Amino acid sequence: MVTCCQCEGIERQFGRKTAEKELRQFRHHGPIATTRALIDALRAQGIDGASVLDIGGGIGAVHHVLLDAGASRAVHVDVSPDYLELSRDESIRLRHDDRVDFVRGDFVCLAPTTSPADVVTLDRVICCYPDMEQLVSASAGKARRLYGAVYPREAWWVRAALSLANAFMRLRRTAFRVFLHPPAAIDGVLRRSGLEPRTIQRKFFWEIAVYARPGA
Repeated sequence: MVTCCQCEGIERQFGRKTAEKELRQFRHHGPIATTRALIDALRAQGIDGASVLDIGGGIGAVHHVLLDAGASRAVHVDVSPDYLELSRDESIRLRHDDRVDFVRGDFVCLAPTTSPADVVTLDRVICCYPDMEQLVSASAGKARRLYGAVYPREAWWVRAALSLANAFMRLRRTAFRVFLHPPAAIDGVLRRSGLEPRTIQRKFFWEIAVYARPGA
C-alpha cells in the first residue's frame, strides 16, 4: 500500500493548482494524447453499457469521455482531495453526477470493499505506486472484461528522466516519487490474474496497454 509519506507527497504533487490546470486543458483540448490513446483502445474493444472503475482518475478525463461514449456508470478512486473535488464539479457540468461515485483513498486498501467493474483503468498511476505487484494484482482482480493502463516504457531515456524528476523532488523536500516498474513484470501480474493483452502501443515515453478477460 502507499505509505503515509507517499500519500502526503501525492497530495502535494497533485494539488489544486495542478488539478485546475489539467481541468482547463481538458475543457479546451480534451484528453492529452496518451489518455486519448487509452480511451480509443478501450472503445475499440467495446464499452457500451459498461461500468468503469477509474483508479487514480485525476480530473476524470477517462471516465468523463467513456460515459459520453456509452459507458453506464463509473467509480473514481483517488488519493488527492483536490482532484476528486474538481472531477466531481466537472461531472455536474457534464451531467454525469448521477452516474459517478467518488472515493478517496489508497485503492489497495479500498480493494476488499470495492465492487468489480467491466472496465478498470489506471492512467499514469502505476508509476506513482511503490508496490506495483500489489496495486496491479488488486486492480486486475476487479476487471470483469477490460483493463487499461498507461505506464512508463522501459528505456534508458525514461529511466534517466525519472531519476532527474526524483532528484528534483528530493530538493523540494517532497516525499512523492515516481517508479519505473518493468512492463514485462506488469504483464506477468496481469497474466497471472487471468487477463490477456489485446493492444500495446509504445510512445516515446509511455506504454498504453489494454488487456481483456477471455470469454468475458
